[in-house]
Amino acid sequence: MTALATEPTPETRARPPHTGCVLTMDSTYAARLARHGASPDSWFPERWTLDGPEPYAVPLPGPQPEEPGTAVLPLTDGRVLIHRAAAGRQMFSLLYPTGPGTGEVPLGAVECEELTLLPPAPDGRCAYALAAGEESTAVWQVAGAGFGPELLAEVPGRCSGGVWLSREARLLALDRAPSEADGGGPVKTVVVDLDRGGEVSPLLQIAEDSEDRLLLADLDSGLILLHSDAPTPGELRLGWGVLGSTLPIRFPESLRLADCELTPFAIQPGQSLMPEGCAVALHVASAEGGSPWLGLWRPAEGRMHQVAAPAGWLAGSGFFSRDGVLSLPYVTEDAPCGLARIPTPEPCPRRREPKEESAPPEPTATRPVPLAQAPLGGRTTDR
Repeated sequence: MTALATEPTPETRARPPHTGCVLTMDSTYAARLARHGASPDSWFPERWTLDGPEPYAVPLPGPQPEEPGTAVLPLTDGRVLIHRAAAGRQMFSLLYPTGPGTGEVPLGAVECEELTLLPPAPDGRCAYALAAGEESTAVWQVAGAGFGPELLAEVPGRCSGGVWLSREARLLALDRAPSEADGGGPVKTVVVDLDRGGEVSPLLQIAEDSEDRLLLADLDSGLILLHSDAPTPGELRLGWGVLGSTLPIRFPESLRLADCELTPFAIQPGQSLMPEGCAVALHVASAEGGSPWLGLWRPAEGRMHQVAAPAGWLAGSGFFSRDGVLSLPYVTEDAPCGLARIPTPEPCPRRREPKEESAPPEPTATRPVPLAQAPLGGRTTDR
């Protein structure tokens, strides 16, 4: 197939900057593109092991340095998928350590100008990617398919994002913009059934003319985080809901900071049937620039704790334990492979929710508290 390169879209700009650190869904491994010192021509893949008492990194250098745009994705068997692009070909291989060297298993290539890896699949054994064309988007299985990349589905429209909604990597949520041939229209999140030839069904339809994009979903509790301009036309607001619930999506003021961009990146797992009690971690970036910091939030609490990020945080990456401890990967000169662990602050009494139609005071971003004070002294942003 042939896919065309595209300009950045609002849905891709809404996500935190790509840091090259990707975690398996079970948080046993991570992978990133690292480099030797500050040399611009020394990029190499690196695998992190996270399920032991302390994290450790294994370099996986090839015979020559990688391009800085090379993508990597860890699998739960310890291998790392690497995606390289050259002359209209998207090439894939599996890397693994072999004593002092790096083993590599070529997986084949896809002929297209641009292709984006999807987030790690729940089963941890396979990898998938999107290739957007003029009228449709191809979903490829690029690892675990047997003999080279396999085309699984052609989805009408231009798709981006990617959130898994089933543990067997069957149901995939994509943010789809209808093609001009189909009349165009706002971006809506749809579900693609990969076991039924890419059958498409709607997921988010908050308002007829609103742009609705799914950002994150937890398979234990059903909690979802999304962006939509339904409550405030022209402004993408963060909202939350529950998969399968008949209750409306809510857009609390606690998920709104003036002159800041908030992007959720982790949800506390293991909270079956308790979506409102799940802790959510958010990447907070100021429009004025500077280092990002953290937001820690629960739907039931109605406020957001702002916490300083650790030095060297690989921004936008991290994971929760079942008991609500947030682990953040970081790299410093003294710690080339580190995990900062932050207990989520204890819930505070829920405050009264202001009515959506009223004009609430404009929320502001405060300076985050030092990391050491996070468990007890985290500042909050009220609804």
